[in-house]
Amino acid sequence: MSERRVIHVEDPSALRAIAHPLRLKIIGMLRSEGPLTVGTLGERLDAASGSISYHLATLERHGFVEKAPELGRDGRERWWRASADYTTIDAMELQGDPATREAGLALRRTIVQGYAAETIAYLDGEADLDPEWIEASTQSDDLLWLTADELRRLSAELDEVVRRWHDHSDRDREGARPVRAIYSAFLRP
Repeated sequence: MSERRVIHVEDPSALRAIAHPLRLKIIGMLRSEGPLTVGTLGERLDAASGSISYHLATLERHGFVEKAPELGRDGRERWWRASADYTTIDAMELQGDPATREAGLALRRTIVQGYAAETIAYLDGEADLDPEWIEASTQSDDLLWLTADELRRLSAELDEVVRRWHDHSDRDREGARPVRAIYSAFLRP
């Protein structure tokens, strides 16, 4: 599998730009489905083409998406692609400046809200799935008593497990379907 292209974000303006729920959905769709037109994005995300164009322009300014003019069949068709496969932020890097910290929190809250919405959508549609997909799924939690160093090691292990499975992932393999892996490990409030 090829190396994943990564965008690391620490600029507060870029953090605020990507924190918009529709913009995150646009980036996610371009990453999962490949290049798409403004019209296709609008249809699939139930948003007006003008709104999609506005958000794409904002995302382009911050380097999250790029035009894909080579895919257009005529001058009116506007194709876009994600400029990276993955976006990273480092919560510690964001702590030094209040504006950056707040922008990072806004992004992380939007991401968690998206995870919750996607999990609820899965639960709502679970009855329509083949039993093998229901049986293969998991949803769990645990309360652990760890030191900060142990939590750091646990987080690294979780990241490594998902990376290994990502490297195994192949959308063109027979029977393969998109699977969302969501995990968190944090000090309990």
